[in-house]
Amino acid sequence: MSSKLENVESTIKKDLACAYQIISYLGLDDHTYTHLSARAQNSNSFYIYPFGMHFSEVHENCLMKVLFTGKIIEGKEYQYNKTGYVIHGAIYQKRLDVKAIFHLHTPAIIAVASIKGGLQPISQWALHFYNRISYHKYDSLALNFEQGGKIADDLKDNFVMMMENHGAVICGRTIWEAMFYTYHLEQACKTQCLILSMNQPINLPEEETCLKAASDLLSFEEDIGMRDWQVWKRLIDSNCRLSRRK
Repeated sequence: MSSKLENVESTIKKDLACAYQIISYLGLDDHTYTHLSARAQNSNSFYIYPFGMHFSEVHENCLMKVLFTGKIIEGKEYQYNKTGYVIHGAIYQKRLDVKAIFHLHTPAIIAVASIKGGLQPISQWALHFYNRISYHKYDSLALNFEQGGKIADDLKDNFVMMMENHGAVICGRTIWEAMFYTYHLEQACKTQCLILSMNQPINLPEEETCLKAASDLLSFEEDIGMRDWQVWKRLIDSNCRLSRRK
């Protein structure tokens, strides 16, 4: 591997490890049961964490490198979650534009994914996803390639998909774009749960307003998610320094 490619791969791994730390910091992890990945550079493989680690424990040197077919090529000493390559490998094969995939199941996301109609345009957070979200019917654990293919097909051309009664698949052209969608999706779902719990009439924006808001929100910055990503990284670095002093 050339030194230039090694540097690119090292950056991908550092950013992915940071994403695990951020998700842990935000409390969006589900103990050891969800997973984030990033496509490796110029190859048919991706990086993912070892099964059995808490997100807060993840660092760049423990990440596994796995072929889209599920074969481990780096990190063979670790245990591996089969659902990881079934979901992630299938999407990476179908969607060449996707460079990062987060699979999460927070209570708020599951709650919204489990009701008829799914995510509603009742908050500005939700409007990020207006006409830009897919849905996938519950099909137990994703343990075979047929299930993985169906997940990839149901995602279509979107970057976010609610998995009914299960959680969400959140993709990005960069790791920070996936993080951007993750944060806004969680906020949208928490807010929807809060609004519906009030049992009051709901104000819904007009269709034209929803379309304009979605366009404005997703074109507000050139490299979507990068500004927030820099903030998250500073927070994680600060927390790590504080932990070392204790």
